Amino acid sequence: MLLRSLPLLAFWALAAPALAQQTPRELNTLPGAPAAAPAPVVPAPTPATTVAPAPDTTRRAPAPRTLAAPPALPDSARTPRQVLPPANTTRYAVGLKSGQVLRGYDVELKQPLLGRTFLLIDGQQRFELNDVRYYEDETGFYVRTTLPGRSKRESTLRRDRVGRISLYSITSQQYMNNGGFGSPYGMGRYGGFGGYPYGGGYGGYRTVRTEYFSKDNGPIEDLSIKNLQLATQDSPGSQQLLANARRYQTYTTLSYVGAGGLLLAGVLSSFSGSNGFSVSPLVYAAIPLAIVPLVIGGKQQNSIKQAILLYNRGQ
Repeated sequence: MLLRSLPLLAFWALAAPALAQQTPRELNTLPGAPAAAPAPVVPAPTPATTVAPAPDTTRRAPAPRTLAAPPALPDSARTPRQVLPPANTTRYAVGLKSGQVLRGYDVELKQPLLGRTFLLIDGQQRFELNDVRYYEDETGFYVRTTLPGRSKRESTLRRDRVGRISLYSITSQQYMNNGGFGSPYGMGRYGGFGGYPYGGGYGGYRTVRTEYFSKDNGPIEDLSIKNLQLATQDSPGSQQLLANARRYQTYTTLSYVGAGGLLLAGVLSSFSGSNGFSVSPLVYAAIPLAIVPLVIGGKQQNSIKQAILLYNRGQ
């Protein structure tokens, strides 16, 4: 057996180098040399503080970015601002009877307890009211004039409206000794006294505002329907409105007279009964007549006001 295997071992010894030349070899290596083993790959160390998050497969894809719309401006910012004209320092005028006109930044009416009332301009110039024809201050425009049908003593009237027919008024305190019985309205705002009584009991003071007018800066006249009709004869529209006011005034007068007569008769009837004191039905009948002037008085005043406005507009 040994002899038979010797030729086979010799054949393999001679064929091994040839078979080695037929196998592929690595670059830069000698033929027949064994291939070098590849170096193991060591992963790079990662910082301990950072941990890569796992990908979120459930999250939707982000929407594309769009530019934000500009904020809406209010209407006041869209329209250009209206710039007010430059304000001038107010200077008030004081007209003297001598014809001289003075102007000051401050005009005060001084009413001392002892002495006469006077005007003080800018805290320096002093003028007696008897020397003043008109003046203006922060409260309005005032004129010094005599009242119609009164004494020649001058009074101070406040100008309330300017026009062909200018309106003036004066406010005073009057004492009432009738205990408040009777109408505090008088003839209404136009053509008479107005105001409300102050105080109680059987007497008290009330503030009275009396109105006047002048046509084309003429003399001061009482603000009555008759005088206004004479002053507005060239305006048919004003004449019609004043005619309505006169009719309302007639209704008011008749209502006062009727209410007063029924009230007096009712009081006398209440005390003259045989069964003692009992309120007469005439007293209750006077109440509706006393309310009628309160309703009609507003219409009368509105007609007079519209007549003056119509005349001042030149219609």
